[in-house]
Amino acid sequence: MKWQADSKILIQGITDVLGADYAIRMKGQGTNIVAGISLEGETPEIDSIPVFTLVEEAVKQLGEIEISLIFTPPYQVLDAGLEAIAAGIKQLVIITAGVPPLDMVKLLAQAQANNTFVLGSGSGGLLVPDQFWLGIMEPDFYCVGPVGLISRCDRVIDEVARELTQAGFGQSLAVSLGSDGIIGSDFEQWLQIMEEDETTEIIVLLGQPNSSGEVLAAEYIESGIEKPVIAYIPGIYAPFERNFGDATSIIASQLSYKMKAETTENKTIAALKKAKVKIVQSPGEIPKIVKGILASKKSKVKTSEA
Repeated sequence: MKWQADSKILIQGITDVLGADYAIRMKGQGTNIVAGISLEGETPEIDSIPVFTLVEEAVKQLGEIEISLIFTPPYQVLDAGLEAIAAGIKQLVIITAGVPPLDMVKLLAQAQANNTFVLGSGSGGLLVPDQFWLGIMEPDFYCVGPVGLISRCDRVIDEVARELTQAGFGQSLAVSLGSDGIIGSDFEQWLQIMEEDETTEIIVLLGQPNSSGEVLAAEYIESGIEKPVIAYIPGIYAPFERNFGDATSIIASQLSYKMKAETTENKTIAALKKAKVKIVQSPGEIPKIVKGILASKKSKVKTSEA
């Protein structure tokens, strides 16, 4: 993976309202947006960013492009991703949420075959404060510091970053894995990256209450992560006798069978506790725990020096 300020970035779906808005904002913050791909045929440039109709054309004119940021509608993400892979782009960040699961399965299979990294779908992107902003996270909420953020919770990552920044604790790296059921890069991959990152002292994991990925992350933390980890999982402390699902699922379960009261939330809590992860019930608790961990580390350093 290459996440550097000079990385050349292409935006697929730059004529989408969201794509156009964030293209201009990212460029204004120094992100190296070199080209966009239009969904509507020939399109004039956007904020001096040249717009092409094919990824192959952009690569032919501009040379190697490291990253494609995908804003295309859900049912066009597969074609966009395959086009980027075919053009030799080795890193895909899929902002679009709601991509059909089978489309993601096909895209990830092709990405694996071509050694292409995929972040998302439903990702907010990646941000290194004051160095690199790629995606739709809000850079004004972040500042440089020792806390690494890994999220599966959409915009919650911005809320947590804001809480930390206001309390005087900055971030080393923030990454949004994606909110969809099937995603590319996972918790384990980024936990290892942050474990090896010298600027990261504490890791904050933001997860979903009904996902097996958080259980696997907890098992990975227990086996291979030495840095302290804090977890916030919205809804994890909701009463187990309640079922939180969409209307269709609730009605279907009532017509066919009675859904068990016990859910995957029990497994998630148990796995995180076993891994000695500090679990919080609100974003506002995270800065307090970060403060305590950093104070404890400083105390140990002073004791060892004495």
